[in-house]
Amino acid sequence: MTRQQEALKRLKVLYVEDEKSLAEMMERAIGRHFSAFRLAADGEEGLELFRSFRPDLVITDITMPGMDGLEMGRQIHAISPETPLIVLSAYSDKEKLLSAIDVGVSKYYIKPFDPEELLEYLEVLATRLAARQQVSIRPDYRYDRYHRRLTRKEEPIPLTDREQRFLETLLEEPGNFLDTAAIKSLLWPGEEPTDDAVRVFINRLRNKAGRELIRNKAGEGYYVEPV
Repeated sequence: MTRQQEALKRLKVLYVEDEKSLAEMMERAIGRHFSAFRLAADGEEGLELFRSFRPDLVITDITMPGMDGLEMGRQIHAISPETPLIVLSAYSDKEKLLSAIDVGVSKYYIKPFDPEELLEYLEVLATRLAARQQVSIRPDYRYDRYHRRLTRKEEPIPLTDREQRFLETLLEEPGNFLDTAAIKSLLWPGEEPTDDAVRVFINRLRNKAGRELIRNKAGEGYYVEPV
């Protein structure tokens, strides 16, 4: 396995496509190359799955029932500006291409396309993503997004899926705050957790990793401090 293929194997991918046969074909053609490959049938489902699944990249069609791929892309870009968005579409006109650029699309493929050509691009993209995944956090933590691993002074700190999702969201933008309501929506989608549940979650993470990792500011919320 090449270095690019190893990088690809670490990625979680969300593929949004309303044509079921095409979605299943793509899953068969390239899905096995990733750590996880999830399907959504429209923009609303894609956005909901993005919030819970937290993929490393998103591949989407444009024209779908309800929310289209570009509107979904705008909302994903607002949540996570660094997440690559790849568009696969029958549209080739200038207006659609400019709209795609406006929402931060990394690559635009016009249907029909060769899945192997897409896979080659994804290998290059995976290598780039791996290179920017190391984040230093004050005072002496490091988070490796690529391996989803937190360390303190080189000692690993095991995290649950929910803790990883919380930490990665805080790290998406320096100075990013999450208040109690945002944490509930992020970690318990579709549920109605209490404020106490959030406090218990934060305290458990602090007890495990050290109180210096997760900070809070009155009236703003919780945050981490990247170096």
